[in-house]
Amino acid sequence: MKEEIKLDLLCSRVCDIARNAGQFLLQEMGKVKENDIQTKGIHDYVTYVDKTSEAQIVKALAATFPEAGFIAEEDKSLNAGAEYTWVIDPLDGTTNFIHKIPLFSVSIALMNHKEVVLGVIYEPNYNECFYAWKGSPAFMNQFPVKVSDTSLIKESLFATGFPYYDYSKIRPFMDVFEHMIRHSRGLRRLGSAAVDLAWVACGRLDGFFEYGLHPWDVAAGSFIVQQAGGRNADFSGKSDYVFGKEIVSTNHLVFDDFMNIMFKNF
Repeated sequence: MKEEIKLDLLCSRVCDIARNAGQFLLQEMGKVKENDIQTKGIHDYVTYVDKTSEAQIVKALAATFPEAGFIAEEDKSLNAGAEYTWVIDPLDGTTNFIHKIPLFSVSIALMNHKEVVLGVIYEPNYNECFYAWKGSPAFMNQFPVKVSDTSLIKESLFATGFPYYDYSKIRPFMDVFEHMIRHSRGLRRLGSAAVDLAWVACGRLDGFFEYGLHPWDVAAGSFIVQQAGGRNADFSGKSDYVFGKEIVSTNHLVFDDFMNIMFKNF
């Protein structure tokens, strides 16, 4: 596969696959019963909707690009590919979905070895598809998007996510939380890391930070932010944010100031 020739066409196909999955999510919203909900871990839930959505996505991607392997949230029997690997979250925001809160997403990324080369996030409630491929700008529904031009923390709006199983960093996390409450325009907790990142990419949010994450939560979104002109890092300022379970993602103007806040607390 020659990515410089075919990634744009592949991205278009992945957008269609994500939209189809998102429409399935909308179709099933409100139908999930309490006995349909399984607990994977502390505050970590899964339903038949997650599993069915993932199976549909995997089948469609395998037919589109048979050479690639998979890293997927629900089916741990899937294996990464030797060269290319799809990283899939079939329903990011399961708790929102269960409670009929209309904010959740489908997230699909393609990695070439350790490099993300394509990312798609579809939020079906708003019918917004965010996407990019290596060498492209970031798009939302065929329109180019870019990160905000906010340059001061005091004028910025950030999003975060609350830890739900790993409380080892809760104290410094809450210190940063308090700092941002006092010194920014506020914090939002949307319930979908993929949507948080997509909204950083299109400039609705100026930044996002969270820990306790997985590759399927952030692979597509962090890549779209990068292609939209933003910056990503782990909490130590390094580049281990896809597999490192923590991420800071901001526009390029507030990145250094926010990382200084992180360095003071972590």
